[in-house]
Amino acid sequence: MSTNSFDPGTLLSVTLVKSGRTKISYPASVVSDDGTRLTVHAAWAGDGVRDFGFVRFEPGDVFTEHYWRDRWYAVKEVRAADASLKGWYCDIARPAVVRDGEVVSEDLDLDLWVSADGATVLRLDEDEFLASGLTARDPDAASRAEEALDELELLARLGKFTALLD
Repeated sequence: MSTNSFDPGTLLSVTLVKSGRTKISYPASVVSDDGTRLTVHAAWAGDGVRDFGFVRFEPGDVFTEHYWRDRWYAVKEVRAADASLKGWYCDIARPAVVRDGEVVSEDLDLDLWVSADGATVLRLDEDEFLASGLTARDPDAASRAEEALDELELLARLGKFTALLD
């Protein structure tokens, strides 16, 4: 393990950043950390219900969030209060920065939703990604973001998505 690894049960703060600003910060408990991938449990931290049309995030939902220090995405398994699996919400993001009791994930606008049964795979927010100006401002990051989205979508469509989390 790296010196920036956390022991299971450690409480830390997850901070999601977008366009240089903190979107949200919330507490989480470490499930595992091998120095490359950090997995945490966190309760739904949003205000009230967020209905995307294809899924609802609501109080009582529990997220198992996987952050990689070397990959351009984070994967969040979403379970209802009764522990039933809703699916996986994938943020395309720069590799996570983990330090000083905090994991920071910089959202790059692109997202992917994979339903619990794997039948629904949705690419999300491509219009926001294009409008963000990242392709002009940081073409390398934009290319990596698009590649990460393509990789996750391919894994989902081939039925190999959950192998990523094993």
